[in-house]
Amino acid sequence: MISISSNLNLMIKAAEKASKSVIRDFGEVEKLQVSKKGPYDFVTKTDKNVEKILIEELSKSKKNYSFITEETGKINNKDKENFWIIDPIDGTTNFLHGIPHFAICIAHISNNEIISGLIFDPIKDEMFFSEKNKGAYLNNQRLRVSKKNSTEDCLFSSNHEGTKFSDLNMRCSGCAALDLAYVACGRLDGFFHNKINIWDVAAGALMVVEAGGIINEINKFDIKNIDIRASSSAINSKMLEKLVNF
Repeated sequence: MISISSNLNLMIKAAEKASKSVIRDFGEVEKLQVSKKGPYDFVTKTDKNVEKILIEELSKSKKNYSFITEETGKINNKDKENFWIIDPIDGTTNFLHGIPHFAICIAHISNNEIISGLIFDPIKDEMFFSEKNKGAYLNNQRLRVSKKNSTEDCLFSSNHEGTKFSDLNMRCSGCAALDLAYVACGRLDGFFHNKINIWDVAAGALMVVEAGGIINEINKFDIKNIDIRASSSAINSKMLEKLVNF
């Protein structure tokens, strides 16, 4: 049985509660695709509702922790050393189009250091989580990064700019958090993206490291301007060589 902290337990319970609303609303999105209004306003409401649930749940036993969230921005409470970082739905465009590839993301940062991270894919029921110096897990199974060491055998992910730039074997999934989780569990070998937000990468950055991978210094939590490079340790130097001008 894995031993997890009370904070990570709180994060898991909050994500599971919020996921009920996400799964219900995702079912509605397909109906809205064919309506004149479309699903845009509805998805915005879902985002805000999920964020509200997460904030309420996380605040129950940690009333003083501050927040950084995608929808609201910074919420400063009494404790300004401990932050919850929340992305209610990472992969909103996928969600909007009825594509079942998105995630709820929560990270705990203490004194500018990522202590724990959670990425929950509610449709596939995959709960990725990690804690500093305690490893990374998927539904209680320990994760390790890929051991492939030839770029020709590897699969990488990025956004549109990254896929156009690189001659690596690329995918663009539309969900950065799951890309990082997939690097941690060996489904992908590397992920890179420029000018990305902290709530997209905080949880996954810790996960990759705890699964034995390598991640660059992510600009000391510059909230909206992060250039991230994450990969297995076996392929890191080769990936970075390919990205020297990116």
